Amino acid sequence: MGQQEPEQQPSTDPRLPPGQRPQRGWPVLHYGPVPRFKPQSWDFQVFGATADAEKASWDFAAFHALPKTTVRGDFHCVTKFSMLGNEWAGVAAATVLDLVPPDPGVTHVMVWAEYGYSANLRLADFADPATVFATHHDGRPLTLEHGFPVRLVVPHLYAWKGPKWVRAVEYMRADRRGFWEERGYHNLADPWREQRYSYQELPGDGPLR
Repeated sequence: MGQQEPEQQPSTDPRLPPGQRPQRGWPVLHYGPVPRFKPQSWDFQVFGATADAEKASWDFAAFHALPKTTVRGDFHCVTKFSMLGNEWAGVAAATVLDLVPPDPGVTHVMVWAEYGYSANLRLADFADPATVFATHHDGRPLTLEHGFPVRLVVPHLYAWKGPKWVRAVEYMRADRRGFWEERGYHNLADPWREQRYSYQELPGDGPLR
């Protein structure tokens, strides 16, 4: 984790979820080192409960040739800062679902990143029109520290649900907790409900531990 920015005065901006403050700039926060990017060996995979039971993969050039989208979406960090009005460009999660349909029994996905980092999502959250595998932020390519070449962005959830350095999506017929969810973070991560920590979970919010 990087250092947190100094506390700022509360804002009345209606775009801010409870407990959040507006942030200028984009702090670098992540667990572990920044991975080295190796374009010759990089690929993006979809596996698990696919409709045809086959794994799909794209190399770096093929992934970046996929149809692109641009969305505007806020960025809410569980450390209580929010960046409002961002422009994210990349490959929509819905495009991945179209190209590699899940089995009808799929309810959740696990998004895998470098070093085995993972984040679980309900299929409906993954399929949201604003969910995007981002390659650009505000018109510029992502930096290595912010997830180049690809990071997932899920604007309506806390940002830990959007891993940096994404490498794969696993389709699942049942929920499993991801990296931070196994370490005490809330399984659903809705910032408007302040779903920060697992002790706040209600029955049905997540798989049994």
